[in-house]
Amino acid sequence: MNAVANDYGELLREKQPRVVKSEEQNERYIEYLRELCSNTNPTNDERDLADLLTVLIEDFEDRHYQLTAATPLQVIRELMDERGLRQKDMVDVFGTTSLVSEVLSGKRQISLEHVRRLSRKFHVSADVFMAE
Repeated sequence: MNAVANDYGELLREKQPRVVKSEEQNERYIEYLRELCSNTNPTNDERDLADLLTVLIEDFEDRHYQLTAATPLQVIRELMDERGLRQKDMVDVFGTTSLVSEVLSGKRQISLEHVRRLSRKFHVSADVFMAE
């Protein structure tokens, strides 16, 4: 940050923050925010500008990058991939290799007991395995 631009009015004049309308503008504001956050001893005015930039960036990203919720099966597959697990490694959750196969192929829904076991195995909330 510019050492001269240390009060809020000067910071606003220098950066001229507005509602984000483009990817380029969003990237520029992210870079401004990084500059502000890298300051080890920010002023209250710099913190206020960082708060404003955060709101503007979040607003843009909420409008343009909406994520869809993953299905329970997608969550299981992702967790297995993350941990390098194969179908045989899931028998302790589902009971049999055929049941593992049916669940992972989408032919069978997971039961509440499976949800509990998955939650314990992967150390995540049971909610991630519940269908919406």
